[in-house]
Amino acid sequence: MTRIVISSDHADIELRKTIAAHVASKGFEVEDIGPMTSESTHYPKHGEEAARKVASGEADLGILVCGTGQGIMMAANKVKGIRCGVCSDTFSARMIRQHNNANMLSMGARVIGEGLALDIVDAFLEAEFERGRHGTRVDMITEIES
Repeated sequence: MTRIVISSDHADIELRKTIAAHVASKGFEVEDIGPMTSESTHYPKHGEEAARKVASGEADLGILVCGTGQGIMMAANKVKGIRCGVCSDTFSARMIRQHNNANMLSMGARVIGEGLALDIVDAFLEAEFERGRHGTRVDMITEIES
């Protein structure tokens, strides 16, 4: 069973919980690592914590949410082995999996609504890496980390 870790900052708890329930209803194992209260917190620590779970193999994929999706994505991408993209449309979500072998998805709660967020999550989770020439390019990205 594919394991998905989900995190957000304090401003996006309801959307994160909705996404977690949606992903679980699709048969995925979901670990929601919070935060659980709306007390102010910092998105970099949540992006990093989720990314470390993916990078270590504790989770297969990750889903992140913050106001724009940008800040939490930047923090996640600092963890070696993470390829996280911000998406606000289904085409991009599908392509980051198919062409970039993204292992994390980030979205902006202030940019998209709940319905679109769930469609983006579905596109991301249903897509598969195409390998071939895309594998060569992902290997080039991985080499940059070394």
